[in-house]
Amino acid sequence: MADRTMKGFFGMGVEGGSKPMNLGNLLRSAHSFGASFFFTVAPNYDSRKVKQSDTSDAPKTLPLYNYATVDEMVLPKGVKLVGVELTEESIELPSFCHPLQAAYVLGPEKGSLSPEMQARCDFIVKIPMKFCVNVGVAGAIVLYDRLISTGKFPARPVNPRAKIVPLPEHFQGGQLLRTRKD
Repeated sequence: MADRTMKGFFGMGVEGGSKPMNLGNLLRSAHSFGASFFFTVAPNYDSRKVKQSDTSDAPKTLPLYNYATVDEMVLPKGVKLVGVELTEESIELPSFCHPLQAAYVLGPEKGSLSPEMQARCDFIVKIPMKFCVNVGVAGAIVLYDRLISTGKFPARPVNPRAKIVPLPEHFQGGQLLRTRKD
């Protein structure tokens, strides 16, 4: 089977999350899609209840960081922070080019990303929907979009009956020397 891993690395987080079942769902989705880390900022939930919906038991293999404020939040060097928020100015997710090193942050279920968090974001994207969905579903949609745009998949056929043309197998050849033509 072909390696479908995404290029780069990413983390997933939530600011002000309060519904433990939705947070557990988001944590499980991030773990399933191959997140490198998970973080919360100003969380307001019972961590024991998160385990009820995180059936993957992500904390055993996925680093978790909890920050009390946006100012305390520390991300790996070079990581671009991508806020997920339904605003007029947000980039629609299908048109967004995901950074190779990214951290995605979603707002609380009954609110939005704080102005401080939005100011900290390098990009803010929105899922083109009529209204918001819960944080677990929104996070899974964003990560699926990252997977299909940065993963190693063949192009979609131009019509439903066309055959999928598989990607050529990667070949590691010898050293390639280029000569300068004057």
